[in-house]
Amino acid sequence: MKIIRLVIIAVGLTLLWQLIVFVSGAPRYILPGPIPVLKALVGHAPTLLVHLQTTLIEIILGLILGTLLGTSCALAMIMLPRLKYWMLPVLVVSQAVPVFALAPVLVLWLGYGLASKVAMTILIIFFPVASSFFYGMQRIEPDLLELAGIMDATPAAVLRHIVIPSALPSFAAGVRVAAAVAPIGAVVGEWVGSSSGLGYYMLHANARMQIDLMFAALTVLSLASLTIYFCIDFSLNKLIFWETTKEFRHETT
Repeated sequence: MKIIRLVIIAVGLTLLWQLIVFVSGAPRYILPGPIPVLKALVGHAPTLLVHLQTTLIEIILGLILGTLLGTSCALAMIMLPRLKYWMLPVLVVSQAVPVFALAPVLVLWLGYGLASKVAMTILIIFFPVASSFFYGMQRIEPDLLELAGIMDATPAAVLRHIVIPSALPSFAAGVRVAAAVAPIGAVVGEWVGSSSGLGYYMLHANARMQIDLMFAALTVLSLASLTIYFCIDFSLNKLIFWETTKEFRHETT
């Protein structure tokens, strides 16, 4: 059913796109229709795939490192309660400063290569992962903690067997948000300074007024981002299968 639903949504959005082009009468250099974009996609597929590889590496590395950093930060604040009074303001400040404004600085510091784009992605996804996991670990049922105290469980055992498993749904929600916004960091970094990647290719096509090619690159980026998101969503559903089971029971009752 999910695949059928996705196909219907894709077809509906494509028809809506074509309708907007037809009704507005916009020229192709402003808003090309689906057919010219499809032709550009097929005609430049080898080049688009080369640039896609660069962007995918940036997104995946940023997701992995950002998730590890956010998870470590949340665990540190739970294991060392006094540390949260120092780290929470840092988390808030990291989001108060517009991340996009830091892109030129990151390129200046880390260069035009892979490092600046990965750093940009990490900055974007670090906060949702850390905050979701941290607040999830704080919302543990008191009865479970009381039972652990009665059984003389060590703090490490409580953390491993109660706190972390109970916070996994919140952690999964943060990772899903991270997966959705991670491509933004990679593409913005490529816009500021890069020699490869879909973001760079979009700017290059726009400068040459090849708007159909720019939309083709955007389409490839969107499909890649959706694929990454659904793969992560599928993996998380397998990891926290008990939550999926509860949702299924709720829907069938």
